[in-house]
Amino acid sequence: MRRLFLGFIFWATAGMAFAAEVTDFTLDNGMQVVVIEDHRAPVVVHMVWYKAGAADEPPGKSGIAHYLEHLLFKGTDTLAPGEFSSTVAMNGGTDNAFTSWDYTGYHQRVAADRLELMMRMESDRMRNLRLSDRDILTERDVIIEERNQRTENDPGALFGEQRRAAQYLNHPYGIPIIGWKHEANALTLDDALAFYRKYYAPNNAILIVAGDVEPGEVLTLANKYYGVLEPTPGLGERMRPSEPPQLSERRLIFEDPRASEPYVIRTYLAPERDPGAQEEAAALTLLSDLLGGNTATSVLGKKLVFGSEEAIYASAFYQGLSHDDSNFGVFIVPKPDVSLEDAETALDRALAEFLEEGIDAEQFARIKQQIKASRIYAEDSTSSLARRYGAALTSGLTVEDVQAWPDILQAVTEEDVLAAAARLFDRKRAVTGWMKRPEEVTQ
Repeated sequence: MRRLFLGFIFWATAGMAFAAEVTDFTLDNGMQVVVIEDHRAPVVVHMVWYKAGAADEPPGKSGIAHYLEHLLFKGTDTLAPGEFSSTVAMNGGTDNAFTSWDYTGYHQRVAADRLELMMRMESDRMRNLRLSDRDILTERDVIIEERNQRTENDPGALFGEQRRAAQYLNHPYGIPIIGWKHEANALTLDDALAFYRKYYAPNNAILIVAGDVEPGEVLTLANKYYGVLEPTPGLGERMRPSEPPQLSERRLIFEDPRASEPYVIRTYLAPERDPGAQEEAAALTLLSDLLGGNTATSVLGKKLVFGSEEAIYASAFYQGLSHDDSNFGVFIVPKPDVSLEDAETALDRALAEFLEEGIDAEQFARIKQQIKASRIYAEDSTSSLARRYGAALTSGLTVEDVQAWPDILQAVTEEDVLAAAARLFDRKRAVTGWMKRPEEVTQ
């Protein structure tokens, strides 16, 4: 058992100090367990994260990870369909689930004395799910309707799917989490069960328990309920297709009469946070905040919104928490009298000027302080703490990496950021997209 100390978090408003202690151990069947102690309230967050998401699906079976997330709320040998959530609610708690490219997670927030009940039910559906053809058909209709609402009826979401598919030529990150509609429509009971039996196993799962608990108590319960489950033999490390060398820029024009505002967006293939080597991702995190944080103070906001006044809005984004290469994006929403071509030119000009002019030292220091403050405020949420560890560990990082991240961010220099930006802004590894209404197409 390893006990890792997060350190003191000082609350300026209340004058109080909060220290969360993290305990990390592994059961004999390979299941990792992380306990985050927070004794300020008699509640607990219980989360099971599977190292299986949309990027782990078999070819031609897109949407199966998200589909299975829904199906897990069907019955087991001991639980009737819907009984899991109704039991949580009857005990005064809440529950839900989520799917990403790298993981699928299930969580409950209950009174601390209900932890054992959550473990009993969650461990039951880890290996004892019972599905019928009727479950498959009804839930598949739910998934298709969800796709219709969230994607088919949203031009921005459709545009995002097309851009992401162009970004990743070979890696499954280019496949939407909810699945391509024609493939999701064809998913079968055998597809769901095959994915479930392979990946929903203790040696492919991480248990996060955060709240008013003691590590010894959690270990005893984890061994009792999860420790008796059989692992999937020969599971091994994730084996995903890798990206080939990207030698040319890709460009898209997406037209939809429902588009509210035209805009230009460019995303670059970018490195993610790697275990033991998070420095490049930290520099890109600071770069994202510098370019696209607060509109009034960010580089793109000052240059394009308040400077040249060519944009209504301009910003940048980066998500470094990813198992494989992520992406870094910049975008501009031009004023009505500015064409998309001119908007893209203005965006490129602003980026070039940033690399030439360098970083304002006061702004850099202010952003670092804001990052530190936001992490302190996030510590006030037990669920936020649990999610931080779960998302990181299922993305390939370690507990030590999670705890080192704040210091790595603070150690980034202006030179580090500019060097990372120079490496990043390679148009051969970028996708540039224009969103516009059909009537704006130049003939």
